[in-house]
Amino acid sequence: MKDNKVLNYIEDVLENMPSDWLKLTTHRLDIYDEKLAKTQFLEQFESLFEANNSETSALSALPTAFDYIRLGHPLSSILEWAIADLNDTKPDNVISFSSQTIPVLAVLRKNLFDKKRTQITYSGELPDCFDFEALKDIYGYNFDLKQVEKAEDVSEFEGSTVYISQQSKMGEYKLTSNIDFFISIYSDLGSILLVNGQQNDNYIPDIQHVRRRETISMTPADSFTALKALVGKSTHQNRSNTEANKTKVVDSINKITATKSKALLGSCGLSVQYAIMMGLIDDAQEKHPGKTIKIVVPPNCYGGTNDQARRVAACLDNVDIVDLPVDGDNDMVQSTDQVLEQVAKENAVPYIIAEIPTNPRVEVPDLEKLRDALSKKRNTNSGETAVDPVFILDQTFCPNVQFLSEDGILSGVRTISYVSGSKFPSGGKCTAGYCVANQKADGLMDKIEKHLILCDNEATDLQVEILAEQLPSMNQRIKDAYKNTREFVNFIEATLPTAKINFVSEELANEDFTPSVFSLDLPTKGNTHEEREAYKRGLNQKLINMMISEIPNESKYCVSYGQLKGCYWTIPATSTQGTTKEDDKDYIARVSVSPDLDLEHHKKVFKDFVAEI
Repeated sequence: MKDNKVLNYIEDVLENMPSDWLKLTTHRLDIYDEKLAKTQFLEQFESLFEANNSETSALSALPTAFDYIRLGHPLSSILEWAIADLNDTKPDNVISFSSQTIPVLAVLRKNLFDKKRTQITYSGELPDCFDFEALKDIYGYNFDLKQVEKAEDVSEFEGSTVYISQQSKMGEYKLTSNIDFFISIYSDLGSILLVNGQQNDNYIPDIQHVRRRETISMTPADSFTALKALVGKSTHQNRSNTEANKTKVVDSINKITATKSKALLGSCGLSVQYAIMMGLIDDAQEKHPGKTIKIVVPPNCYGGTNDQARRVAACLDNVDIVDLPVDGDNDMVQSTDQVLEQVAKENAVPYIIAEIPTNPRVEVPDLEKLRDALSKKRNTNSGETAVDPVFILDQTFCPNVQFLSEDGILSGVRTISYVSGSKFPSGGKCTAGYCVANQKADGLMDKIEKHLILCDNEATDLQVEILAEQLPSMNQRIKDAYKNTREFVNFIEATLPTAKINFVSEELANEDFTPSVFSLDLPTKGNTHEEREAYKRGLNQKLINMMISEIPNESKYCVSYGQLKGCYWTIPATSTQGTTKEDDKDYIARVSVSPDLDLEHHKKVFKDFVAEI
């Protein structure tokens, strides 16, 4: 009876749910409390369930489940809640993934640090993406592997036991006390992990963080399909144009970037970055055995990039992190030169990750000097020629700049460029990202593709379809958004000249650096640094609150940019720099402007704000 009540309610929810649940990639943060993420959403959702209220208005009023949709969203949360309810466990114990393999890697990662043994068991044939040899050799994970007939045949083990099953029926688990982690894989949707037993509750935050940093949750569209399957409805998906869409996307990317390399499509920007990281580590272990790998990364860059790089290094004895100060009083060129000199002396393999323009200060280094620093021939302490660096360029702010063309500024440097697809490439319609290489780095792409496939982090068919629709218009949207941004920046400079604005110069814009993001350092007052900082933070919040309350249809408290419509406001230190060290955080407002918004209304609200301070 209870099962029927849950399933009947889910069926009603699927009929009445807000359309945004399927379409949003980044939620409003004004209805989001990070400390209560998912629990707050599910508590209120459960109250609706108890009242049998599935009205659209009630569902629309639910608080945001997660800030980024790749971490989870209303439909993935409801799917996890329903499966938990049907299996008499807590919603926290059920975690959905777009990837089939990453939940296994999440358990292996936790046990690597806990120095705990892992037994991976499975029934039937596993998909080709399960490359257990590479998980040992490249990722540094240790485990025993055992095939069984069925879940009941899993034997007792001193350590953690993972059981992998290819499921035909959604939400059906045959748990035994010998299974700690039951992973159901679904060929077209991803996987669902069930954490079994109170003794394994401490794994949940670590598994969630792997989903946050190395992959994504099951997508909204696929969660919707899974929920329909759960209630016994047809789940047929007709994606007959996938190959044609992929060809169109790759052609668009090659045209936009002026490259001829293989273009790889991942489920999100961090999925792509993880494949780049592991692919390059794989390449270094093959070509430079015994040498230490140095991942050089700005300490205040986007939190996902920063955190993921450090997480990769923490797993491997031969990989270290080197800080690359790039913002504010630091010069990227000088820092790059100094770091590469040191890495060369140590006879290590250097991989540099950097954002151009930087985030959140929107700075562009002297590119000719950067090229010279990256391509300079260096020697080890023993006089041998040092390994040349690979430059891993996050150009999400300016995906239109052709860094990688044959006559581009970085053509003489091994360079791989990647872009988060939830921004300009899709106009905020999906999270898929992509990467390409210049001619000099083209030979690295096969290794990167190997790890994108191993992690089952390739873009979904629907994501590819969305990119095929959106990419052809991307460069025009970038131009239009930049025009609005420049006009807004000029207005702010004239209206509040004491504010410090970080944005590209007109000269850089003439070189195609036309981001639609700027940072705003508002004037402050106070007798001490603490007083001035507190006043400025309060002013930031006042401005954002005025914008989103007076222009709610366009202005949103949100961490994204590159969307098709509206204006987005955030404080990077409290969102994108979430895992960055406190001293490296920027408590300034970051504003992103779209090609389509009521700019005059935004100017008016800003003028009102200035009048109040």
